[in-house]
Amino acid sequence: MEGKLNVQTENIFPVIKKFLYSDHEIFLRELVSNAIDATQKLKALSSRGEFGGELGDLTVELKVDSKKKTLTVSDRGVGMTADEIEKYINQIAFSGAEDFLEKYKDIQEKLIGHFGLGFYSAFMVADKVEIVTKSYKDEPAMHWSCDGSPDYDMKECNRKERGTDIILHIADDCTEFLEENRVLELLRKYCRFMPVPIRFGEETVWVDSETECDKDGKPKRVEKKQPRIINNTEPAWRKAPSTLSDEDYRKFYHELYPMNFEDPLFQIHLNVDYPFNLTGILYFPKVRKTIDPNRNKIQLYCNQVFVTDSVEGVVPEYLMLLHGVLDSPDIPLNVSRSYLQSDSNVKKISSHISKKVCDKLEEMSKKGSAADQSENSDRSDLEQKWDDIKIFVEYGMLTDEKFCERAMKFALLKNSEGKYFNIDDYKEKVKALQTDKDKNLCLLYATDVEEQHAYIAKAKAKGYDILVMDSPLTPHFLNLLERKIDKCRFVRVDSDTVEKLIPHDDSIPSKLSNEEQEKLKTIIEAEVDKQKFSVQIESMESNDEPMLITRNEFMRRYKEMSEMGGGGFYGEMPDSYNLVVNANHPLTGQILNEADADRQKQLIHQLTDIALLSNGLLKGEALTNFINRSVNMLTNS
Repeated sequence: MEGKLNVQTENIFPVIKKFLYSDHEIFLRELVSNAIDATQKLKALSSRGEFGGELGDLTVELKVDSKKKTLTVSDRGVGMTADEIEKYINQIAFSGAEDFLEKYKDIQEKLIGHFGLGFYSAFMVADKVEIVTKSYKDEPAMHWSCDGSPDYDMKECNRKERGTDIILHIADDCTEFLEENRVLELLRKYCRFMPVPIRFGEETVWVDSETECDKDGKPKRVEKKQPRIINNTEPAWRKAPSTLSDEDYRKFYHELYPMNFEDPLFQIHLNVDYPFNLTGILYFPKVRKTIDPNRNKIQLYCNQVFVTDSVEGVVPEYLMLLHGVLDSPDIPLNVSRSYLQSDSNVKKISSHISKKVCDKLEEMSKKGSAADQSENSDRSDLEQKWDDIKIFVEYGMLTDEKFCERAMKFALLKNSEGKYFNIDDYKEKVKALQTDKDKNLCLLYATDVEEQHAYIAKAKAKGYDILVMDSPLTPHFLNLLERKIDKCRFVRVDSDTVEKLIPHDDSIPSKLSNEEQEKLKTIIEAEVDKQKFSVQIESMESNDEPMLITRNEFMRRYKEMSEMGGGGFYGEMPDSYNLVVNANHPLTGQILNEADADRQKQLIHQLTDIALLSNGLLKGEALTNFINRSVNMLTNS
């Protein structure tokens, strides 16, 4: 048996009202978009000589009448004839924009609608909708009305002006859309960059008086009411980059994010027309110690109509930290234009965005030379911004292999003296002193220059150079670099004694015999928490600390990684430290030879606490006890 599916209109309206769009507020975007399309069509016809009349004021206008409980969207576009209402309104999902595009393919990028369902979104918030329209053609004006049932009424009316009014009689459960502030909020969310002026109500501005002056003879500033235009019809991303200054880009950034008072670091202007259409501006903001991809999201537009700020898939994951706007008619959307659908164009766009970011960073990283003295050839521009953008680069290298390959050439490393190096240059700088006995290059680093100052000072005293690696992604990033750089390992300066950070064949002899070392270890282990501390006796210089705290590089790094995800079971293990005892320090020998047991214990606790204090690990009651003990020892000395 063969047959045809029969879609009953009685069943369509409940579906539209409840399920067509994820948010009922979308109706306003859809109706204003339709009004913009009607206006753009008229302008296209006029440019081709198919409409010979005066265009006049093409501003789209919205009006709220709280007494009548109506919201009206008006345009002076092409309007509709009775036949067009029958075709585009009475036949659900027959898109007027699609029909127009078929005839005028060369202007398709200027039209918004494609599905033909946008008008019916009005029934999500209205229990009755009216259309009062007059076509640009010499045909009678029409009045159409429907109460949300399959029945409608259509008749001629006496409208004189070209264009269309959509009148929504707002339902009792949707009266929020009769509030001026609510409508204004939605217009600014969805319509603030649409290509035709949109007027809603009035606003108060301060202007110079034409008749009154102050005591100095200057015009007084007076309040004036004027029509409120809610949109910028020519946003920066639609303009040629050559026409925009840095100040223009900054102004537009603050127009996008009025509550963000910091200026962006720099921007990338996208302008592609083949093999896909894409325009936009991506800004690099300042991001220091935290990652918050939800703040100031990238906004996605379709022909200047806001679609969403959920751009996963369109923008590579690591660039979700950027701010800005993307506009493309080639990104496929579902029927409600609220959710992205994956296809080859989306992947191409994502790859292009990543490429443009790499191009920009590579340009900034180029060193100046006698042959290249262009404004952007000096790497100092990148160095000045590096601390603010390095988290983008690290995140990208960790999540995108292609980006990582290119970034290995322009990524910078900063040392404790504030100097910047690319990876190859830094390897060359330190290889002479920082290659261990197994021919591995050892790159020393600190995560906090202030807290680890003592360790940094000792390493520098031996001629070593110390990197500053202080981003939230450092543990993961170090693992990545160790995989990418042949025969290289990263070692934190406080992970071992300075003699063992970079193992060499030479060693410092111990003043204590093996038996004395074992005895000393046993004495100290009896006074410390063996669950937390592993006591190690090491031969160090006699003027080094008597005791110091170190932490195994592998265990600490993987524990830190687990806190961000990726460290496995190491994150569940308790903190553990090495208590390194300097066998050659005079106080160590004093502990070993002390006959007074109480004095011996006091000395062990004092030296252990000093080691903890230098690492910021002495807190609470233990810190109080240390202070009291120190005072008593000074008093009794």
